[in-house]
Amino acid sequence: MFRNNGASGKRAAIGAIGGLMLLGVGGAAFADEVGGDDVDLDVTIEERQDPGALSLSVAGDSETLTEVEDAAADHREFTGVLPEVTVTDTRTDVPEGVYWYVTGQAGDFVGSEGQEAITPDHLGWAPELVTDGNGEVAPGQEVPTSIDDSTDPDHPDNVGLEGQELLQLALDSSEATAANGEWTATADLTLKTPLDVEPGSYSSTVTLSLFEEAY
Repeated sequence: MFRNNGASGKRAAIGAIGGLMLLGVGGAAFADEVGGDDVDLDVTIEERQDPGALSLSVAGDSETLTEVEDAAADHREFTGVLPEVTVTDTRTDVPEGVYWYVTGQAGDFVGSEGQEAITPDHLGWAPELVTDGNGEVAPGQEVPTSIDDSTDPDHPDNVGLEGQELLQLALDSSEATAANGEWTATADLTLKTPLDVEPGSYSSTVTLSLFEEAY
């Protein structure tokens, strides 16, 4: 006799009865199938929609700076152009209240023959937006080198690319995407050194980073 202990008791009783029905002496099954049917299953799987992504690409991986012959008498100067940096936003659903920006930061110019390194504050840039727009994206401000005078006497900015400096900024990610899915910027690069800088080859790396943040 099985006692009625609610739903759990019923399930236990049914399980015990089913076990007795399926097992004979020595555990061998003896039940005969007396009927049955099949159930067909169908499913339609739609093509997966790519949600898109916010990404950064650079048109080249190197640039050679060349000396300016008519530089000032108190320093040497070398110039070049940053390869074009493009931000692409293919997202179908851009979050509200977010903005993206690209920064650049340089490392030391390391000499190939053990010369004393040229620190990144000697490298400045002047960003420029290549893609036409209506104010959705803005270029960063010019950053002079430590050899230059600051363009802002109240807040000195002649720090070069020693820290992360702004290349381009989208004030609103959704507006930037709606206006143009791709935004390209570049920058004029200027390296200024003392007159007594050691001769030889030097190399540095500018790290470009794309960020997106909420207001």
